[in-house]
Amino acid sequence: MFDFLYSEDGKARRHAAHWLEMAERIYDYRRDLLAPAQLQELQAARGELKVAVKTKARAATLKTGMERLEKSMRECGGKLYPVNSMVENVEFFLVAAIVILGLRAYFVQPFKIPTNSMWPSYFGMKAESYAPGDEPGLLRKAGRFAAFGARHYAVEAPADGEVMVRVFSENQAAYVEKPGRSMFIFPTTMHEYEFSVAGQAVSVQVPGEFESEFSDVLDEAFAGDWGSFAGAVRAGVKRVQPEGLMLQVRNGMQPLRAYWVATGKHVKKGDKIMSFDILSGDLLFVERVSYNFFAPKVGSGFVFRTENIHSDQMQDVSGRQIRQYFVKRLVGVPGDKLEVRAPALYRNDRPIDGSPAFGWNAERKGLYPGYTNIGLLGAGETLTVPEHFYFAMGDNSPRSKDSRMWGFVPEKDVVGRPLFIYYPLTKRWGLAH
Repeated sequence: MFDFLYSEDGKARRHAAHWLEMAERIYDYRRDLLAPAQLQELQAARGELKVAVKTKARAATLKTGMERLEKSMRECGGKLYPVNSMVENVEFFLVAAIVILGLRAYFVQPFKIPTNSMWPSYFGMKAESYAPGDEPGLLRKAGRFAAFGARHYAVEAPADGEVMVRVFSENQAAYVEKPGRSMFIFPTTMHEYEFSVAGQAVSVQVPGEFESEFSDVLDEAFAGDWGSFAGAVRAGVKRVQPEGLMLQVRNGMQPLRAYWVATGKHVKKGDKIMSFDILSGDLLFVERVSYNFFAPKVGSGFVFRTENIHSDQMQDVSGRQIRQYFVKRLVGVPGDKLEVRAPALYRNDRPIDGSPAFGWNAERKGLYPGYTNIGLLGAGETLTVPEHFYFAMGDNSPRSKDSRMWGFVPEKDVVGRPLFIYYPLTKRWGLAH
C-alpha cells in the first residue's frame, strides 16, 4: 500500500522477500515429496535471490532472480503455489474475520444504545411522528436514513370505521414477538402490534427494545380528547365491551390474556392510523481492556452483562431472565452510601461528583431532568453498596430502569467503558463521556 514511498530497488527487494517467504514454505512442507533435481533447483534459486537481497542488488538483478525462483516454485509448489484468486480471497477473509473477532472479544466491541435511559448523554432509539400528509418522500427518507439511521413506519387503515387495538391488562399495547434483523444483518427480536378496523386487521413490527418509546407513538396517534393512549383505552372500555382473546407472545410460553379495545379514533380506508420514523440509537465502541486492570470509577459510563442480576424487574413479559448488555453510569462502589434528594444525587452525604452529568442533573441544566426518588432510593431512603457489587443509574433518571429497580451489578459482569460514538452523524459524534 505504501510502495510509492520506496525506490525501484527498494520495491524490488520487498517483492523478493515475499517470494523467498513462499519458497521457504514450499521447502518446509514439500521437501519429502520432491525429486532430488527439483529440490536442488529450488534451493539454488532461493540461495541466488537471498544473496541478491542481502547485497542490495539492483532491481534488474532481483527481477531475474525472482523469475528463476518463480519458475521453480511452479514446478514443485503443489497446492501451495500457485494459489488461485479464490483461495487467496478466502484466506484473506478468514484472517480478517479472526482479527475482527479477536479485537471484539478482547479490545474494542461495537455497541448500540437501544433505550433512552442515558439520554441526553447517549441517545437511544427515538420516534418522530408525522401529521397526516406530512410523511417524508423517497429522497427525504434516504437522506434521513444515511445521516440518522431513520426508518419509516406507517399503518394504513384497511377499511372505514373505528380503530380497535389489542392490549394486555393495565392498558399496555399487546404484542407478539417475531424474529427480525437489526441493520439488515444481525438477528434481533421484533414486537408486532396489531390494529383492526371493521374486522380487518393490520399490523406493524418495531424493534423489541423500542417498547418504551412506542408508548409515545401511541400517545401521538390516539390521544385525541383523552390526553393519552391509556386515556383513550379507558374511554373505549367504558363505551364498548372489550373482546378477550389468548395471545402467545413467544413460542413455548403460556398464552397471555389480551383484549380488543375501541380507541375512539375513526378513519377512512387508506388513512394513516399512525406514521412515524424510528431514529437509530447511538452506535459506539466499548473499550474492554482497562477494566481488567483498573476498577471503574464513580462517574464513568460502564457496560455490563445482566444475566446475574436476579430480580423480577430483570425479566421479560414471559418471566425469562434478560440476558443483554446494558450501559449506565456508575454512581456507587462497595461501601458507598447513596441517597436521592431530588433533583440531586448524594454519595456519602455529599453531592456526588466524578462526571459533569451529575451536576447537570442536580441543576436540571439543559435537557438533563434531574434525579428522582423511586425503588431502592425512594424519598428519604438510603442504601449502602455491598462488597463486590456496583450501583448503576441512568442520566435520564425519570425514565431509566436501573439499580433503583433491579438492584446491584456484580463487579465480575462489568465488560468495559464507552469509548467513541461513531454514528449517527450528529453533534454527539466523538469521544463518549
